[in-house]
Amino acid sequence: MRLYIHHRTDYRFSEPQARVVQLLRLTPNSHVGQTIVDWRVDVDRNARLRPGRDGFGNETAMLYVDGPVTSVSLTVTGEVLTEDRAGMVTGTIETLPPPLYARSTPLTTANEAMRALAMEVAAADVAPFDRAHRLMALIHRRIRFDRDRRHSVRNAVAAFGEGAGNASDIAHIHLATARQLGLPGRYVSGHVLRPAHQHEWHQAAHAWVELHIPEFGWIAFDATADRCPDDRYVRVAIGLDYRDAAPVSGTRTGGGSEIMDVGVRVGLDQGQEQA
Repeated sequence: MRLYIHHRTDYRFSEPQARVVQLLRLTPNSHVGQTIVDWRVDVDRNARLRPGRDGFGNETAMLYVDGPVTSVSLTVTGEVLTEDRAGMVTGTIETLPPPLYARSTPLTTANEAMRALAMEVAAADVAPFDRAHRLMALIHRRIRFDRDRRHSVRNAVAAFGEGAGNASDIAHIHLATARQLGLPGRYVSGHVLRPAHQHEWHQAAHAWVELHIPEFGWIAFDATADRCPDDRYVRVAIGLDYRDAAPVSGTRTGGGSEIMDVGVRVGLDQGQEQA
């Protein structure tokens, strides 16, 4: 499938900033089932971009904007060829061994309720591959996907207690419970084509998880949709949780407040680039 990605991030500041520094994880890598045909990151003002790669193998760029500046806009446009691999993840840059991804973080710590959910899955005497699918289906039934929820960083306990959340929340719950089952898991940020909504702009990128299954390796699972990612998905960055794979994060030098707006569109045609 040929997918076109448009991703825009707009920052507005109530007071002029002396300097803005951002770490960007906006550029995907090619691997088996995903070929980057074209990818471009643009900034609406004079800026410096320093490319790099982080410890998880993600392609990064440090963005430096000197002030005074009252707004910054980042625009990503890309074209990607994808294949349906039924969730199998191969040919990726692997810098860390799977056991490292068994470690919990403050965003993916499980409470008693989540441990009980994991035990419910473990009660069935089935292979790890089947356990992983049962866990995904159970989370999909228990946690309602709130498409309209503004993106914010929440830990798994808070989202699980509410019983609803955005894709990032659901991925954190998925990681917290999978690790209770002894399955190493990593957070994935990326994009997904929703055919019925391909001409709409969404408030955030998508998120799902990859679990390391004995005898299979890394397999992707999207509990938000209750399916293994296929050729509708574009994988961008990975980490132990959202903070390791956030599309944009950074600091600014200056007072006042900040407002960030995000728009994401994934389609089968180039379409409009403006949100």
